[in-house]
Amino acid sequence: MSSVLNCGRYSLDLSRPCVMGIVNVTPDSFSDGGDFLSLDAARRHAERLVNDGAAILDIGGESTRPGAEPVTVAQEIDRVVPLIESIAATLPVPISIDTTKPLVMRAAIAAGAGMINAIDALRTPGAVDTATELKVPVCLMHMQGEPRTMQHNPLYDDVVAEVHDFLAERLAVCEAAGIERAQLIIDPGFGFGKTLAHNRALLVHLDDFKTLNAPLLVGLSRKSMLGALSNAPVDQRLPESLAAAVLAVERGAQIVRVHDVAATVRALRVVEWLH
Repeated sequence: MSSVLNCGRYSLDLSRPCVMGIVNVTPDSFSDGGDFLSLDAARRHAERLVNDGAAILDIGGESTRPGAEPVTVAQEIDRVVPLIESIAATLPVPISIDTTKPLVMRAAIAAGAGMINAIDALRTPGAVDTATELKVPVCLMHMQGEPRTMQHNPLYDDVVAEVHDFLAERLAVCEAAGIERAQLIIDPGFGFGKTLAHNRALLVHLDDFKTLNAPLLVGLSRKSMLGALSNAPVDQRLPESLAAAVLAVERGAQIVRVHDVAATVRALRVVEWLH
Protein backbone atom coordinates (compact mmCIF):
# COMPACT_ATOMS: atom_id res chain seq x y z
CA MET A 1 0.00 0.00 0.00
CA SER A 2 1.45 3.33 -1.08
CA SER A 3 2.11 6.00 1.54
CA VAL A 4 1.63 8.80 -1.00
CA LEU A 5 -1.43 9.64 -3.08
CA ASN A 6 -0.77 11.46 -6.33
CA CYS A 7 -3.52 14.10 -6.49
CA GLY A 8 -2.53 16.02 -9.62
CA ARG A 9 -0.38 19.03 -8.80
CA TYR A 10 -0.11 17.97 -5.17
CA SER A 11 0.43 14.73 -3.30
CA LEU A 12 -1.04 13.54 -0.02
CA ASP A 13 1.42 11.99 2.44
CA LEU A 14 -0.29 9.11 4.23
CA SER A 15 2.68 8.23 6.41
CA ARG A 16 1.00 10.34 9.10
CA PRO A 17 -2.72 10.94 9.84
CA CYS A 18 -4.25 13.40 7.37
CA VAL A 19 -7.07 15.78 8.19
CA MET A 20 -9.54 16.45 5.36
CA GLY A 21 -11.39 19.73 5.79
CA ILE A 22 -15.04 19.89 4.74
CA VAL A 23 -16.32 22.72 2.56
CA ASN A 24 -20.01 22.27 1.76
CA VAL A 25 -21.36 24.68 -0.84
CA THR A 26 -24.93 23.62 -0.13
CA PRO A 27 -28.05 25.11 1.47
CA ASP A 28 -29.04 21.92 3.28
CA SER A 29 -26.04 19.99 4.63
CA PHE A 30 -26.69 18.62 8.11
CA SER A 31 -24.12 20.72 9.96
CA ASP A 32 -23.16 23.78 7.92
CA GLY A 33 -25.84 24.01 5.25
CA GLY A 34 -26.11 27.56 3.92
CA ASP A 35 -23.04 28.83 5.77
CA PHE A 36 -20.78 28.99 2.72
CA LEU A 37 -23.09 29.53 -0.24
CA SER A 38 -21.31 32.62 -1.52
CA LEU A 39 -17.97 32.18 -3.26
CA ASP A 40 -16.25 34.64 -0.92
CA ALA A 41 -17.54 32.91 2.22
CA ALA A 42 -16.57 29.47 0.91
CA ARG A 43 -13.12 30.65 -0.14
CA ARG A 44 -12.47 32.28 3.26
CA HIS A 45 -13.58 29.07 4.98
CA ALA A 46 -11.24 27.00 2.79
CA GLU A 47 -8.35 29.33 3.59
CA ARG A 48 -9.08 29.05 7.30
CA LEU A 49 -9.13 25.24 7.13
CA VAL A 50 -5.77 25.14 5.35
CA ASN A 51 -4.28 27.59 7.85
CA ASP A 52 -5.63 25.34 10.60
CA GLY A 53 -3.74 22.37 9.17
CA ALA A 54 -6.01 20.65 6.66
CA ALA A 55 -3.93 18.45 4.37
CA ILE A 56 -6.72 18.21 1.78
CA LEU A 57 -10.06 19.95 1.18
CA ASP A 58 -13.28 18.10 0.28
CA ILE A 59 -15.69 20.24 -1.75
CA GLY A 60 -19.34 19.22 -1.93
CA GLY A 61 -22.21 20.76 -3.89
CA GLU A 62 -24.97 18.30 -3.00
CA SER A 63 -26.06 17.41 0.51
CA THR A 64 -25.87 13.73 1.43
CA ARG A 65 -27.53 14.02 4.83
CA PRO A 66 -30.39 11.58 5.53
CA GLY A 67 -33.48 12.71 3.63
CA ALA A 68 -31.55 15.05 1.33
CA GLU A 69 -33.07 15.79 -2.07
CA PRO A 70 -30.91 15.42 -5.18
CA VAL A 71 -29.71 18.38 -7.26
CA THR A 72 -29.13 18.58 -11.00
CA VAL A 73 -25.72 18.25 -12.64
CA ALA A 74 -25.85 21.90 -13.67
CA GLN A 75 -26.66 23.07 -10.14
CA GLU A 76 -23.84 21.05 -8.66
CA ILE A 77 -21.30 22.25 -11.22
CA ASP A 78 -22.37 25.86 -10.69
CA ARG A 79 -21.79 25.47 -6.97
CA VAL A 80 -18.42 23.72 -6.94
CA VAL A 81 -16.44 24.73 -10.03
CA PRO A 82 -15.91 28.44 -9.23
CA LEU A 83 -14.75 27.54 -5.73
CA ILE A 84 -12.39 24.81 -6.94
CA GLU A 85 -10.89 27.18 -9.51
CA SER A 86 -10.35 29.81 -6.83
CA ILE A 87 -8.84 27.39 -4.31
CA ALA A 88 -6.63 25.70 -6.90
CA ALA A 89 -5.17 29.07 -7.84
CA THR A 90 -4.37 30.15 -4.29
CA LEU A 91 -4.09 27.26 -1.80
CA PRO A 92 -1.27 24.67 -1.92
CA VAL A 93 -3.26 21.57 -0.98
CA PRO A 94 -5.03 18.81 -2.92
CA ILE A 95 -8.76 19.24 -3.56
CA SER A 96 -11.30 16.43 -3.44
CA ILE A 97 -14.67 16.62 -5.18
CA ASP A 98 -17.47 14.97 -3.20
CA THR A 99 -19.86 13.78 -5.93
CA THR A 100 -21.44 10.75 -7.57
CA LYS A 101 -22.00 12.33 -10.99
CA PRO A 102 -19.53 11.68 -13.84
CA LEU A 103 -20.08 15.09 -15.43
CA VAL A 104 -19.41 16.83 -12.13
CA MET A 105 -16.26 14.73 -11.69
CA ARG A 106 -14.99 15.84 -15.09
CA ALA A 107 -15.79 19.51 -14.47
CA ALA A 108 -14.21 19.48 -11.02
CA ILE A 109 -10.99 17.79 -12.12
CA ALA A 110 -10.73 20.19 -15.07
CA ALA A 111 -11.12 23.06 -12.59
CA GLY A 112 -8.24 21.86 -10.42
CA ALA A 113 -9.49 19.08 -8.13
CA GLY A 114 -7.22 16.07 -7.79
CA MET A 115 -9.36 13.43 -6.10
CA ILE A 116 -12.90 12.00 -6.27
CA ASN A 117 -14.85 11.22 -3.09
CA ALA A 118 -17.64 8.91 -4.28
CA ILE A 119 -20.19 8.13 -1.59
CA ASP A 120 -21.75 5.51 -3.87
CA ALA A 121 -18.40 3.83 -4.61
CA LEU A 122 -18.67 4.77 -8.32
CA ARG A 123 -21.92 2.84 -8.84
CA THR A 124 -23.53 5.66 -10.85
CA PRO A 125 -23.60 4.63 -14.53
CA GLY A 126 -20.45 5.85 -16.25
CA ALA A 127 -18.64 6.74 -13.03
CA VAL A 128 -16.07 3.94 -13.12
CA ASP A 129 -15.13 4.71 -16.73
CA THR A 130 -14.92 8.42 -15.95
CA ALA A 131 -12.69 7.88 -12.92
CA THR A 132 -10.48 5.57 -14.96
CA GLU A 133 -10.03 8.27 -17.62
CA LEU A 134 -9.37 11.03 -15.09
CA LYS A 135 -6.56 9.08 -13.39
CA VAL A 136 -6.97 10.63 -9.95
CA PRO A 137 -7.35 8.93 -6.55
CA VAL A 138 -10.87 7.77 -5.72
CA CYS A 139 -12.46 7.16 -2.34
CA LEU A 140 -14.99 4.32 -2.46
CA MET A 141 -17.60 4.61 0.31
CA HIS A 142 -20.21 2.12 1.47
CA MET A 143 -23.81 3.30 1.63
CA GLN A 144 -26.89 1.17 2.05
CA GLY A 145 -29.70 2.74 -0.01
CA GLU A 146 -29.58 6.40 -1.01
CA PRO A 147 -29.48 9.62 1.04
CA ARG A 148 -33.23 10.17 0.85
CA THR A 149 -34.07 6.76 2.33
CA MET A 150 -30.90 5.27 3.81
CA GLN A 151 -31.87 5.76 7.46
CA HIS A 152 -35.44 4.47 7.20
CA ASN A 153 -34.66 0.92 8.30
CA PRO A 154 -31.07 -0.18 7.63
CA LEU A 155 -30.62 -3.94 8.09
CA TYR A 156 -27.56 -6.20 8.10
CA ASP A 157 -26.84 -9.74 9.21
CA ASP A 158 -23.22 -8.79 9.94
CA VAL A 159 -22.51 -5.14 9.20
CA VAL A 160 -18.71 -5.40 9.43
CA ALA A 161 -18.50 -8.40 7.10
CA GLU A 162 -21.01 -6.98 4.63
CA VAL A 163 -19.32 -3.57 4.41
CA HIS A 164 -15.94 -5.28 4.10
CA ASP A 165 -17.17 -7.53 1.27
CA PHE A 166 -18.82 -4.62 -0.53
CA LEU A 167 -15.63 -2.56 -0.47
CA ALA A 168 -13.57 -5.56 -1.60
CA GLU A 169 -15.93 -6.01 -4.56
CA ARG A 170 -15.78 -2.34 -5.53
CA LEU A 171 -11.98 -2.34 -5.31
CA ALA A 172 -11.94 -5.32 -7.68
CA VAL A 173 -14.34 -3.62 -10.12
CA CYS A 174 -12.21 -0.48 -10.20
CA GLU A 175 -8.96 -2.38 -10.65
CA ALA A 176 -10.49 -4.41 -13.48
CA ALA A 177 -11.49 -1.15 -15.17
CA GLY A 178 -7.91 0.11 -15.03
CA ILE A 179 -7.76 2.24 -11.89
CA GLU A 180 -4.48 1.56 -10.11
CA ARG A 181 -4.85 0.03 -6.65
CA ALA A 182 -2.44 2.64 -5.32
CA GLN A 183 -5.04 5.30 -6.21
CA LEU A 184 -7.97 3.71 -4.37
CA ILE A 185 -9.18 4.64 -0.87
CA ILE A 186 -11.96 3.01 1.17
CA ASP A 187 -14.55 4.46 3.55
CA PRO A 188 -16.99 2.29 5.59
CA GLY A 189 -19.58 5.07 5.43
CA PHE A 190 -20.46 5.84 9.03
CA GLY A 191 -24.06 7.06 9.20
CA PHE A 192 -24.89 6.12 5.63
CA GLY A 193 -27.57 3.47 6.03
CA LYS A 194 -26.49 2.41 9.53
CA THR A 195 -28.03 2.43 12.98
CA LEU A 196 -26.12 3.49 16.08
CA ALA A 197 -25.34 -0.19 16.75
CA HIS A 198 -24.05 -0.64 13.19
CA ASN A 199 -21.81 2.41 13.50
CA ARG A 200 -20.46 1.17 16.84
CA ALA A 201 -19.63 -2.24 15.37
CA LEU A 202 -17.78 -0.64 12.46
CA LEU A 203 -15.72 1.59 14.75
CA VAL A 204 -14.93 -1.26 17.16
CA HIS A 205 -13.77 -3.46 14.28
CA LEU A 206 -12.30 -0.75 12.06
CA ASP A 207 -8.93 -2.47 11.93
CA ASP A 208 -10.62 -5.40 10.11
CA PHE A 209 -10.52 -3.23 6.98
CA LYS A 210 -6.71 -3.28 6.95
CA THR A 211 -6.95 -6.61 5.11
CA LEU A 212 -8.22 -4.73 2.05
CA ASN A 213 -4.78 -3.12 1.69
CA ALA A 214 -6.13 0.33 0.83
CA PRO A 215 -5.91 3.66 2.68
CA LEU A 216 -8.86 4.14 5.03
CA LEU A 217 -10.86 7.37 5.17
CA VAL A 218 -13.33 7.90 8.00
CA GLY A 219 -15.99 10.58 8.41
CA LEU A 220 -17.48 10.82 11.90
CA SER A 221 -17.41 14.58 12.50
CA ARG A 222 -20.54 15.96 14.21
CA LYS A 223 -22.67 13.04 13.03
CA SER A 224 -25.98 12.06 14.60
CA MET A 225 -24.46 8.88 15.99
CA LEU A 226 -22.33 11.10 18.23
CA GLY A 227 -25.27 13.31 19.10
CA ALA A 228 -27.20 10.21 20.14
CA LEU A 229 -24.58 9.58 22.81
CA SER A 230 -24.53 13.08 24.30
CA ASN A 231 -27.77 14.73 23.14
CA ALA A 232 -25.62 17.67 22.05
CA PRO A 233 -26.88 19.75 19.09
CA VAL A 234 -24.99 19.37 15.84
CA ASP A 235 -22.83 22.47 16.28
CA GLN A 236 -21.77 21.45 19.81
CA ARG A 237 -20.29 17.99 19.15
CA LEU A 238 -16.60 18.88 19.13
CA PRO A 239 -15.56 16.69 22.11
CA GLU A 240 -17.38 13.69 20.66
CA SER A 241 -15.92 14.33 17.20
CA LEU A 242 -12.38 14.56 18.55
CA ALA A 243 -12.74 11.33 20.51
CA ALA A 244 -14.08 9.57 17.42
CA ALA A 245 -11.26 10.89 15.21
CA VAL A 246 -8.59 9.75 17.68
CA LEU A 247 -10.17 6.30 18.04
CA ALA A 248 -10.48 5.96 14.26
CA VAL A 249 -6.81 6.81 13.70
CA GLU A 250 -5.77 4.43 16.48
CA ARG A 251 -7.71 1.71 14.63
CA GLY A 252 -6.09 2.39 11.26
CA ALA A 253 -7.74 5.40 9.63
CA GLN A 254 -5.24 7.42 7.61
CA ILE A 255 -7.59 10.23 6.60
CA VAL A 256 -10.26 11.77 8.83
CA ARG A 257 -12.87 14.01 7.24
CA VAL A 258 -13.83 16.75 9.69
CA HIS A 259 -15.46 20.14 10.18
CA ASP A 260 -13.24 21.26 13.07
CA VAL A 261 -9.78 21.07 11.55
CA ALA A 262 -7.64 22.97 14.06
CA ALA A 263 -8.83 21.00 17.08
CA THR A 264 -8.53 17.69 15.22
CA VAL A 265 -4.99 18.43 14.09
CA ARG A 266 -4.00 19.16 17.69
CA ALA A 267 -5.66 15.98 18.97
CA LEU A 268 -3.92 13.83 16.37
CA ARG A 269 -0.52 15.26 17.33
CA VAL A 270 -0.91 13.38 20.59
CA VAL A 271 -1.64 10.17 18.68
CA GLU A 272 1.44 10.69 16.51
CA TRP A 273 3.57 11.40 19.58
CA LEU A 274 2.68 7.99 21.00
CA HIS A 275 3.52 6.09 17.82
